[in-house]
Amino acid sequence: MYLEFTDILPKVSINFINAKLQTPLWHVRTFTTFINFATETYRFMEIIFASNNLNKIREINSVLGNTFTLLSLQDINMTADIPENEMTLEGNALYKARHIFKATGMNVFADDTGLEVEVLNGMPGVHSARFAGESKDSDANILKLLSLLENETNRNARFRTVIALIYNRNEYIFEGIVNGIITKEKRGRQGFGYDPVFIPERKSLTFAEMDLKEKNSISHRARAFEKLKLFLLDNQMPGGRDSNQTIN
Repeated sequence: MYLEFTDILPKVSINFINAKLQTPLWHVRTFTTFINFATETYRFMEIIFASNNLNKIREINSVLGNTFTLLSLQDINMTADIPENEMTLEGNALYKARHIFKATGMNVFADDTGLEVEVLNGMPGVHSARFAGESKDSDANILKLLSLLENETNRNARFRTVIALIYNRNEYIFEGIVNGIITKEKRGRQGFGYDPVFIPERKSLTFAEMDLKEKNSISHRARAFEKLKLFLLDNQMPGGRDSNQTIN
């Protein structure tokens, strides 16, 4: 037996060395090599997403597709909240990723997202989830934001997502940004967080008025996770980029 390897999947061809035999001659060691190759190279990658936020997990699964097996913190029996006490989005994302990597030793990524409003000097930014208090109440956060902007004509803002990845013991940072404006009232029932009051540039709908497919075609989080996806695809395949290279 000999093996032919294509660019996509390995293909087995059987060489009948002795035409008088009713069955092919299987070379055990070669067959084992083939099984190992197919299993290790082409199997779906398991990777932990350091979150139990079901909305985020649903959104990210739709971006990553079935190329990866995405594990939530609940899947690995870690349900306690990870502190987010750093002063930057990058700091929070790295802290969460390092925390889970230290506990599991597995490839892991974590994210942090902030809404940065121009007239508020970038607030709420890293404090977006707790803008109105430690309860992380989205309605209360939106109410506070709209109150602060009540008499403002400049309603420019941007969403920024930062992903920290620990892969093969190396750390990488990915970023996604979408610019837009803050509405004067809540619109739509999809999404989460500040989605009901954010209209991305060149659009007329808020994120909360869009279906998931449309949102993921332009959102900050989708842009950051698309970069992550391309990096993982490149690095898990033979001949991919050197995984020691840091990407910013």
